[in-house]
Amino acid sequence: MLRYICCMPATPRKTCILFFKPYGVVSRFTPEGAWLSLKTFGPFPRGVYPVGRLDADSEGLLFLTDDEFVVRRLTDPAFGHPKTYTVQVDRIPAEAALERLRTGVVVEGRLTRPAEVRLLDHEPVLPPRPVPIRHRKTVPTSWLEIVLREGRNRQVRKMTAAVGHPTLRLIRTQVGEFTLDGLEPGQHRELSRQEFSRLRRWLGGD
Repeated sequence: MLRYICCMPATPRKTCILFFKPYGVVSRFTPEGAWLSLKTFGPFPRGVYPVGRLDADSEGLLFLTDDEFVVRRLTDPAFGHPKTYTVQVDRIPAEAALERLRTGVVVEGRLTRPAEVRLLDHEPVLPPRPVPIRHRKTVPTSWLEIVLREGRNRQVRKMTAAVGHPTLRLIRTQVGEFTLDGLEPGQHRELSRQEFSRLRRWLGGD
């Protein structure tokens, strides 16, 4: 007797990539004016697209994926996943300014959520930026570490400006457990199966 076995097609494996977005690059695959696009730094697998955005003048960790669950959970502020930024600002904030950032400042008529903010006691080791930060002998700068659980448009810059310390350089260094370790600006790597599974579990998936 002949037996017919019906085999369902295997579910395609989803892809997730960590990319160190350099300064001067928009978070999409088509260029914008003088800014470069992600396409310059590929090739990337077909079907992946950036999760959220980093503005062209910001740097750091950007996820690219074809997993809609990951996109939804990382971009919806209702889930409150932490994102860590290293930020250079004009002058040295007093404790009162830091406390305002922690408890919330009004940005465009809405109070920001509480944030974790600390003043770094030394300049972090970072790759040089292709367009150097302006240097003024009479005006010092300082570095902050800021952890946000929401993601409004240019939020960090608007928050630091609101307390009198405009942002000069901004790098997203970490999302959850995932960091820029081992990557230089313009480089990327694909998450292993184990890392991708941990990411989905952290986001509340299977």
